[in-house]
Amino acid sequence: MSSDPVEDPQTAAIEQLEQFGLSAYAARTFVALSSLGTGTARDVSQVSEVPRTRVYDAIDELHERGLVDILQSSPKQFWAISAETASRTFEHELQHRTELLRTALGELEPAERRTEQRGVWTVDGQTAVTERVLDFFASAEEELVYMTVEELLTEDLIEELGEAADRGVSIKLGGVSAEVQERIQDEIPGATMFESLWVWSDTSAGRLMMVDGRKTLVSALVNGVDAGPSDPRSETAIWGEGDTNSLVVVLRAIFTWRLDAEEPT
Repeated sequence: MSSDPVEDPQTAAIEQLEQFGLSAYAARTFVALSSLGTGTARDVSQVSEVPRTRVYDAIDELHERGLVDILQSSPKQFWAISAETASRTFEHELQHRTELLRTALGELEPAERRTEQRGVWTVDGQTAVTERVLDFFASAEEELVYMTVEELLTEDLIEELGEAADRGVSIKLGGVSAEVQERIQDEIPGATMFESLWVWSDTSAGRLMMVDGRKTLVSALVNGVDAGPSDPRSETAIWGEGDTNSLVVVLRAIFTWRLDAEEPT
C-alpha cells in the first residue's frame, strides 16, 4: 500500500521513485537533496540513512538520469532538480516506455483479433474492470447498452460514451438517478434512458452492458453496497464475446426483453 504523500511525504516520494526504477539508495539520496536544496555526501548521509560511501554511487545513478547536478568543489556539492522538473522527466519517460510497449505488443498481436471468445472471462478490481468497459465502449459500432451505479459512472466513461455517440452509436443507459440522467442527456442528447429491472443502487450489482449485441460484461461489488473505489478487490466482472457465446446469448435475451418493454405500445 502506498504511503500518504501529505502525511508522510518522504516515504511516499521514496516509494514512487523506486517504482520508476531508482535504487533504494538513489531514491533516498534524491529525497534528501530535495529537502536540503544542495549538500555534500556527508550532508546526504546524515539525513537519508544512506552510508556515506554509497552516496557517491547513488549520485552517479541520479546524475546519469539528469536528476542531480554536481559542483566540482572540495568537497563536492550536489543539487537536485525541482519537483516539477523531476515529475516532468518521469512523465516523459513513462510515456516513452508506454509507446514502446504499445508498439511491441501491437507487433505480437495476430492480424485479426478473435471475435468469438469461447467461455466466460473474469477480471478483478474496479480499475481493471473500468479499463475493459472503456475498451468495449471504444469498439462499439452500432449499439451500446449500459446499466450501472452512479459511483461507477466516471468522467472517463461519460466521455467515451459521448465519443461513441459521435460515431453514430446508439446509446442506451439505465440504472442511474434522474439527476444523472439529466446530465447524460445534456452531454449526450441522443442517449436513451430506460428503467432497470430492480432498484439498482440497493443491490451489490456493479455494471451490466452489451455492445452491438455480441459483447457483454456483468460485474458485482465484492463487498456489497459498502464497497469503495479504494479497495482494489471491490469489483469483479465476467465478460464474453461472440454471437454464440453463452453469456452473450443470455444477457442479449434479457436486454432485448427489457428494452422491448420500454418501447411505447
